[in-house]
Amino acid sequence: MLKILQFPIFAVLTLAPLCMAEEPKFTWEPLQIKASAFTRDLVMLDAERDEYATNLAAYAANTIVTDGASMASVKQGRRILALALHLSPRNKLAVVIQFQLAKGIVPEKADGDYSSQVLARLLLTRGQLLLQQAEGENHMLSRYFIQLAAEIDPRNQDAVYASEMIRIDTGAPDWTLLTDPGMGKGDELP
Repeated sequence: MLKILQFPIFAVLTLAPLCMAEEPKFTWEPLQIKASAFTRDLVMLDAERDEYATNLAAYAANTIVTDGASMASVKQGRRILALALHLSPRNKLAVVIQFQLAKGIVPEKADGDYSSQVLARLLLTRGQLLLQQAEGENHMLSRYFIQLAAEIDPRNQDAVYASEMIRIDTGAPDWTLLTDPGMGKGDELP
């Protein structure tokens, strides 16, 4: 009888540490932004760029926290945080969140000025205004803003429609220009 009980006890004691092991941490590829993709030619004041960067960084952090640092939320957060850092490379919240994620720390929820629906409307409106400017980085930023507006609030029909029309007319924006400068579409990381 003792031998019959020894096997289940042995199995429980052996497997218990494996069951209690920590879940694997998320993988964060640190953003290597040496120079902003947006110059002084961008039709946005520095204060406006910094405000957008703060709210984008807060949204990225909150998405990662809410989704438990899932692979999808980390991927989306990386794109949004890269955009924030390109808009304002010295933005305090964006820099702090980038540092924490690079260390494998899930950031705390961040206070943004807007709800996700309001942020999406602001991004759509600003993106449409930027689209009216001359070609170049204003158009590039407008495409990122409009696509993000549709992703953040897929119930916003205007944002979804504008995003889809841009995708149909010119293709989806190439986020690697922000997340991995020097890499083009189809290029792979080493």
